[in-house]
Amino acid sequence: MAVAITTAASAEARARPGRRRLRALLRRPTFVVSALIVLWWVGAAATWRLFGLNPYVNTGHINLAPGWHQLLGTDSLGRSVFARTLAGADTALLVGAFGCLLATVLGSALGVIAGYFRGWVDTAFMRLFDVLVVLPPLIFLIVVVEAFGASVPALIVIIGVVFAPGIARIIRAAVLAEMGKKYVTTAKVQGESAARIMARELVPNVLPTIVIQATLSLAAAILMTATLSFLGLGAQPPSPDWGLVINENRVYLESAWWSVVFPAVAVGSLVVATQLVADNLKEVWS
Repeated sequence: MAVAITTAASAEARARPGRRRLRALLRRPTFVVSALIVLWWVGAAATWRLFGLNPYVNTGHINLAPGWHQLLGTDSLGRSVFARTLAGADTALLVGAFGCLLATVLGSALGVIAGYFRGWVDTAFMRLFDVLVVLPPLIFLIVVVEAFGASVPALIVIIGVVFAPGIARIIRAAVLAEMGKKYVTTAKVQGESAARIMARELVPNVLPTIVIQATLSLAAAILMTATLSFLGLGAQPPSPDWGLVINENRVYLESAWWSVVFPAVAVGSLVVATQLVADNLKEVWS
C-alpha cells in the first residue's frame, strides 16, 4: 500500500510541471490564437471533401469577385477560390508534416547518437552535418527535385533529408549538455546498454527541444513546399496547392486580386502561426 501511494505521489509530481506549462501556454494570447489557426487549417485539410467542395469544377463564372454566390470569388478558369484555398491545405500539411516528421526522427536519432558516443562518431556526423547545412536549402531542393522528380513521396523524403542535419546539430548540443549529469552516470554504472540510456534517459530529457525543433521545421517545410510549387517544381496543375495557385493567377493580380491574395494569406497565416506556436513553446519550456 505504501509503495502504491509513493508511486502515485511521484507520478503526480512528474505531471505537475506539464500542467503548469500547459496553463502558462493557455494564458498566452499569441499561443492560443496561433494554435487555433493551425487547427483551422488541419481541420480544413481533413474535412473539405465532406462539405461537397470541388476545387476543380468550373462554376461558369470567370474571375468573379467575392460575394454571396462565391465567398472568395473565382479564378481565371471559373473555379471556386474558397474551395481551392481550403483544399490547398491538404498538400501543404501532407508534404510539410510528413517531411517534418521524417526530419525530426532522423535528425533526433543522429543527434542523440553523436552526442552520446562523441569521439570519431561525433566528428564524422558533424562533418556530414556541416556540409549539408552549408548548402542553400532552396537550391539544394531544386537540384534534388529535378533529379528525382516532384511526387509527394519524393518531396517528403527530400524535405526530411534537407531539414534533418539542422535538427541533429541542435539535439546533439542538448544531449552533450545532459551527458555530464548524474542520472546518465548512474545509468552507466548500473550497466544499462547504450541504446537503453539513449532511449529511456536522454530522449525524454531532450524531448522539449525535439518538439520545438519539429514545430519550427514544420513552418519551414510548409513554406518550402509552397515555394517549390510556385517555381513549378512541386504540385502540378490542376492541383489546388497554394504555391501553384499563386503562380497560376499572379498575372491577374490587378484584375482578380482575390485569386492570389487569399491563397497567399493562407500560406502566410499557417507558416506564421506555426512559428509562433514554436516560439511560445520555447519560451515556456526554457
